[in-house]
Amino acid sequence: MEKYIGLMSGTSMDGVDAVLVEMNDHNIKLLGNHDYPMPKDLKQALLDVCIGQSTNLQQIGELDHRLGQLFADAVNALLEKTQTPASAIKAVASHGQTVFHAPDSPYPFTMQLGDANIIAAKTGITTVADFRRKDMAFGGQGAPLVPAFHQQLFSDKNINRVILNIGGISNITVLTPNKPVIGFDTGVGNMLMDAWINLHLQQSYDKNAQWALSGTVNVELLTNLLSEPYLSLSAPKSTGRELFNLPWLEQHLAGLTIKPEDVQATLAEYTAVTIANDVRQTAQNTPNNMPNELLLCGGGAHNPLIMRRLTQLLTDWTVTTTNERGVDSDNMEAMAFAWLGYRTLHGLSGNLPEVTGASKLTTLGAIYPAQ
Repeated sequence: MEKYIGLMSGTSMDGVDAVLVEMNDHNIKLLGNHDYPMPKDLKQALLDVCIGQSTNLQQIGELDHRLGQLFADAVNALLEKTQTPASAIKAVASHGQTVFHAPDSPYPFTMQLGDANIIAAKTGITTVADFRRKDMAFGGQGAPLVPAFHQQLFSDKNINRVILNIGGISNITVLTPNKPVIGFDTGVGNMLMDAWINLHLQQSYDKNAQWALSGTVNVELLTNLLSEPYLSLSAPKSTGRELFNLPWLEQHLAGLTIKPEDVQATLAEYTAVTIANDVRQTAQNTPNNMPNELLLCGGGAHNPLIMRRLTQLLTDWTVTTTNERGVDSDNMEAMAFAWLGYRTLHGLSGNLPEVTGASKLTTLGAIYPAQ
């Protein structure tokens, strides 16, 4: 068994999820975790870049450096918390902070910042990073990458399972017995709800959906939001903050007079409805004599309104969290990248071409030695 640290900073940008895991080819065990906060000024600078405000190479380079330092600090804080020496860690696997994802442009690319050289230098631990671009080099979307990890953990020959991660963006992994894995981004997750409550109440997120629960769903706005072309695209597909952002929402609000709390309620409904639509559509050809399970992970698993609406919308499904199947829902993605780091160091493939659209299986990530 080898010990790895996985780092994840997702589209919500609410901090760095750092996990310490122990694993071999068949098993992975969570030994510890730490939520390391992101400074508000750094988060705002990243948000400005993500929604297309003008920038320059100096600003991008400085963000890359600051994030590398932030990720290194998160690693060292986790080592201190778990009383683990750096020498005991085989590698750090860092996803980086996505600032732009454009897999369908004429020149497809994805950009994650967070200099892995700094992580390796400041922690003294070999670091694996840049996981998405190799898949894109072989024609894939570079996302989602976690379905391979979900397949490892949750495949069951007697159960139709969908693993749903609700971060800033929502993505699903469809695990149907004896069929290829399906996985893609369904669309928005927490991102618009977080942005809207921050704009109006200066809160980073809607705790327990209290603000959304105080409002009423506006059908006209919901209909506008559901007209987004991305939703009707066939998989493989992936998206991010470059599409779903406040300017996008404001375009759909143009000409409407809606109370802010009603907008929040509608955004929660939008997240639930788009997910439920995709779960139903991808599960149409699943064996109907098997139980259906929808397992949630990510921050959205703590949103009682979304959980309730998914249960109401998917009456043929058992809706619960991955905690009920033995995997911490808050640390799933960081664990997934630790697992991908393990596979990189051992020369094993990390992508699923049927999910990403890549032309072949390939190892993912670049290795940055500590020395």
